[in-house]
Amino acid sequence: MHKTIAEAKKFVSLLVNELHDVREFEIVVCPPFTTLSEVGEILSGRNIKLGAQNVFYEDQGAFTGEISPLMLKEIGVEYVIVGHSERRHIFKEDDELINRKVKAVLEKGMTPILCVGETLEEREKGLTFCVVEKQVREGFYGLSKEEARKVVIAYEPVWAIGTGRVATPQQAQEAHAFIRKLLSEMYDEETAEAVRILYGGSIKPDNFLGLIVQKDIDGGLVGGASLKESFIELARIMRGVIS
Repeated sequence: MHKTIAEAKKFVSLLVNELHDVREFEIVVCPPFTTLSEVGEILSGRNIKLGAQNVFYEDQGAFTGEISPLMLKEIGVEYVIVGHSERRHIFKEDDELINRKVKAVLEKGMTPILCVGETLEEREKGLTFCVVEKQVREGFYGLSKEEARKVVIAYEPVWAIGTGRVATPQQAQEAHAFIRKLLSEMYDEETAEAVRILYGGSIKPDNFLGLIVQKDIDGGLVGGASLKESFIELARIMRGVIS
């Protein structure tokens, strides 16, 4: 819940100016609902994609306060974050609801970014893989191979979000490799390789390189560092690794 319309327009204009020539990987910005339309106008025809932070699963109806997939599609949204840890823990969204959102986003031709991850208590009890497996399996429930390949997964250890703590590159890679192997068991190896798996959890310029060079980490779901110019630095680090 950051940035007014004026602030968002100013910041996105800066991103467009600084990152206009990046073609090696996708950059997606997910501003608040109130800014989507005007930010979308700035990004129209540019290399930076427009994303949303949440969605409901119905196109219309008596769901006061919700935003539908149809509404997002109409204003040019291409990516939608689904099941972010704050939605799961603050708003009590469960895996069944999140799965319905994933399907609704795919149905409208947009790309869901499905967030999964364990709390500190779950990690300390040795439940990381158990929790992540349940979230992935239920998030992908009912999806065909073709649909599954269109989903982006973001592994976000809840204990590392907004806390200043970050999973070590080894801890992150271990979780990502587990998710990749799980997908190969659920579908096949081609599908597992096609799904992009992002890391999210206190990403900053001083720790991003160690994470992004890991075999199964395909990118980052950036939180606080995406609200300032450090986001530009992260993109440049990513570019340096790829090139």
